[in-house]
Amino acid sequence: MKFIIVDNKTGRHRSFNANAFIFGVALAGLISIPAAAGYFAYRFGVGEAALTGEMVAKWREVLDEQRYAIETTRGDAEHTLAASALRIAQLQARIVRLDALGERLTEVGRLEEGEFDFSQPPAMGGPENPVGQAGYQPPAYIDLLDRLAHDIEDREQQLGVLETLLAKRKMDRDVFIAGRPVKKGWMSSRFGHRSDPISGNRAWHNGVDFAGKNGADVISVAAGVVVYADTRNGYGKMVEINHGGGYSTRYGHHKDLKVKSGDIVRKGEVIGLMGSSGRSTGPHVHFEVFKNGRVVDPSSYIHRASR
Repeated sequence: MKFIIVDNKTGRHRSFNANAFIFGVALAGLISIPAAAGYFAYRFGVGEAALTGEMVAKWREVLDEQRYAIETTRGDAEHTLAASALRIAQLQARIVRLDALGERLTEVGRLEEGEFDFSQPPAMGGPENPVGQAGYQPPAYIDLLDRLAHDIEDREQQLGVLETLLAKRKMDRDVFIAGRPVKKGWMSSRFGHRSDPISGNRAWHNGVDFAGKNGADVISVAAGVVVYADTRNGYGKMVEINHGGGYSTRYGHHKDLKVKSGDIVRKGEVIGLMGSSGRSTGPHVHFEVFKNGRVVDPSSYIHRASR
């Protein structure tokens, strides 16, 4: 194929020959340039935009995960704080109960006033000997609370046992027959043989008599259960109390009774008022003590000291 090129200014012309293959290559090159330009524009333009959007989405996903982790951690911290506050409140309540129990034991044990003051922290002191900080590892907060709870449980058990022992000792002391059946009065007749105050004949007296003011208090010499509170021949208005352990006591000639059958009385409690009911020559209380169903001399119980 022959090509002629003419110069418009000079009018000269030049010619050259080219085969069909070269011509096709040149034409294909001209056509492919726009396509290549479009491809690279997409590759480095639109593709970059797509990559940027993917990265934004990925970062948003990471941020969501971190936000969830923060919220979870905050929730765990609040839950732990609430649990710790509840645990501390429980321990404080138990300490209050221990203080009340300690005060009660102080009263039951008749300890000297001021020896134990549960409203104040225990007194401690001594010279300070610092311990090296390098080898010291403070215990975990929860472990410290658990140890405190364990210590409190130990003290609760110890105080509980002590309370039981003291209560039993107090109960034994209360049922221990000792003392006089009157707060005011004097012994007007003893236990044993005597001249009967009414007939004048020699007779046996099962108890002791305490004379006093009409209407004076008559008290129980020990704790127990009232098994009789009514009028009985010879005794007038009488009270009988069972103290357990085979012991019982009787109190006769009352003006008025302050208890009834089935009542539980404490040591020193008023059970009646002194009078002269029944076979009597004047205001007094007739006092008897029985051991295992047999009457015994009350004098040994009247004069012995309370436990």
